[in-house]
Amino acid sequence: MAWNRMFGKKKKKEEFDPLQDLVLSKLKVGYILDYDMKTWEVTEYNKYDWDDGEYSYEWELTSGNEVVYLELEDDDEPEWVMTKKISFKSLGRGLHKHIRENDDPPNEIEYEGVTYCLDEGGGGYFCKGGGEQKIEFLYWDYYDKSEEKTLTIEQWGEDKFEASVGKYVEEYQFTNILPGS
Repeated sequence: MAWNRMFGKKKKKEEFDPLQDLVLSKLKVGYILDYDMKTWEVTEYNKYDWDDGEYSYEWELTSGNEVVYLELEDDDEPEWVMTKKISFKSLGRGLHKHIRENDDPPNEIEYEGVTYCLDEGGGGYFCKGGGEQKIEFLYWDYYDKSEEKTLTIEQWGEDKFEASVGKYVEEYQFTNILPGS
């Protein structure tokens, strides 16, 4: 028995497989990748729990002073969305009041000359770092007429609102995925 402990099989560490692990859906904080002629670093990872057994995932990507969010939602097939935060106030002066009075934003919102139509809204839980601690929030998703551009409003607590705009992207648009140092 002592012989086995000294010279027996050691537990294998999970080995890194560059063909399996250097894909978009397995990004980790510190990874580097290229998108849209820029090099980005993964600076944060988060998970969203939609309370029905469905999850989506988000990676914060930083290139210089620019910060964007890459989101993966796996409906019937993986859907990738690249978003950036915008000022909630840039969506119009009366929006905050409208939500407070109606418990929902309007069915249409215009931002930078694009009209977005409400598609769905609901509640979910934000899990920072993919952890178990859950922060409840509400969201409303909008799409432009082509359904290629997105706008999302999130409500955190009673009175804190955030907004983001984005577009659908394809996995092949991301190249040179490398692990961090």
